[in-house]
Amino acid sequence: MTNVSSARAAANDRYLIGVDVGTGSARAGLFDLSGQLLSTGKRDITLFHEAGSIVEQSSTEIWSAVCEAVREAVSAAGVDPAKVASIGFDATCSLVVLGEDGRSLPVGPSEDPERDIIVWMDHRAVDQAERINAKGHAVLRYVGGRISPEMETPKLLWLLENRPHVFDAAWQFFDLADFLTWRATGDLARSTCTVTCKWTYLAHEKRWDPDYFREIGLGKLADENFARIGQRIVDPGTPVGTGLTPRAAKELGLRPGTAVGAGMIDAHAGGIGTVGVDGPPESNLAYVFGTSSCTMTSTMEPVFVPGVWGPYYSAMVPGMWLNEGGQSAAGAAIEQLLSFHPAAGEAREMAERRGVSLPALLAELAATQARTFSESVRLAGGLHVVPEFLGNRAPFADPHARAVVAGLGMERDLDNLVSLYVAGLCGIGYGLRQIIDTQASSGAVIDKIVISGGAGQFDLVRQLLADATGKPVLATGSEEPVLLGAAILGSVAAAEFPDVRSAMARLSRTDRTFAPAGGETAMLHAQRYEAFRKLQSVAREIR
Repeated sequence: MTNVSSARAAANDRYLIGVDVGTGSARAGLFDLSGQLLSTGKRDITLFHEAGSIVEQSSTEIWSAVCEAVREAVSAAGVDPAKVASIGFDATCSLVVLGEDGRSLPVGPSEDPERDIIVWMDHRAVDQAERINAKGHAVLRYVGGRISPEMETPKLLWLLENRPHVFDAAWQFFDLADFLTWRATGDLARSTCTVTCKWTYLAHEKRWDPDYFREIGLGKLADENFARIGQRIVDPGTPVGTGLTPRAAKELGLRPGTAVGAGMIDAHAGGIGTVGVDGPPESNLAYVFGTSSCTMTSTMEPVFVPGVWGPYYSAMVPGMWLNEGGQSAAGAAIEQLLSFHPAAGEAREMAERRGVSLPALLAELAATQARTFSESVRLAGGLHVVPEFLGNRAPFADPHARAVVAGLGMERDLDNLVSLYVAGLCGIGYGLRQIIDTQASSGAVIDKIVISGGAGQFDLVRQLLADATGKPVLATGSEEPVLLGAAILGSVAAAEFPDVRSAMARLSRTDRTFAPAGGETAMLHAQRYEAFRKLQSVAREIR
């Protein structure tokens, strides 16, 4: 938890709250009107795993965690809740299923009604996604040509086919961010961000395509005029309802009527909190490196990139087009990779003694073994990693892809674990480079990478990514750019700023720039990148 003195907080008249619901926790950050983070609160949330690829959560638990995190953040800053101008929400793109009166419905074989969320990373709908893709409907052009099982229409089709009683009993199907704004205000408005990026809403035409839903087997939703998935679609940051309802305000410890902005997906909030730094948004690629990774590229005109989601209109920066890539497993892929090594147990014990995470420990050890951060690539030696444990989100849109590790020997020591960690980070970087190159070949060219997310907080990681991609990596002045992005949405809803772009320009700033290395280091990365691509290709062929 971060906090400042009450005296400093008292010197400000108005405050902004940003709430981020990630895969494993709900966090709240309280900011002043300069974008300074004053305090945070955090509560863990539960992931329920079933056999196969089923992953679920509870909306009741998540809302409770949000309320506790907000109360903690406000209390830590010593701020009068009446001076909180607004609250904004972001969340993972998970599917929430509610019955009449907002009661939870069981989305899986556990039959537990509290488990009413199909989590973004749940891949139960791979078959449904493949059948949808085989039909080749025109709306797929706006998701890179292929829909992902992480998106909502394959999951809805899975529900209809496997749990029709739940599908029929559902009153509303929400993206998680839209559930949060509904729970806060009672307003059923959906965000352009959520429904355009994950539900096939055509924001540039301001409509759903009923033919698509009928063709794939979800004609019921079209016949109901989309009443269960969203009839009023608004841009992120639009005021929702009349602000917090008395019930929600009491639960959050805030004032009824506090402005609430239409929300967005968590990675996109990271984009809002970062791409406004050091130049126009179209020159910066927002890279959110957390459990998964997301790349977000803004353009003035639509750019169609095979295998990269989008182009989406007004899904992140209002009035601009967005292309979204990334990987389903990034920080999670590094954790999975390290777990296989014989020295992982010893390293975790050492990390616990020092009070740090395992990746933090290994980043520290790598930094001590190399003369510079750029030199650390040599620690990887002959180890090569294609970290696609959960498929390739972009640029191949291949959920069946799997990881490849080459060059393993008989070593069992901590130094070899460090080498594997560095090789894994390089693999993440080469996957990022592949997305950047693919987008550039279609006309979406970027100059810089602006990084956010917990897995990207270490200087070693930032430098390795810069070297692996050949692009400068910028770290922002805000230590919590995703929370800042959510707070920006609320600030616009409260009319503290005229629009999202104005708030981005005012509240975001650059901290440091990590320039890519040249010379022999650049040549080594070029060679390793070619090896990455070859291993990736061979893995596809033998599969």
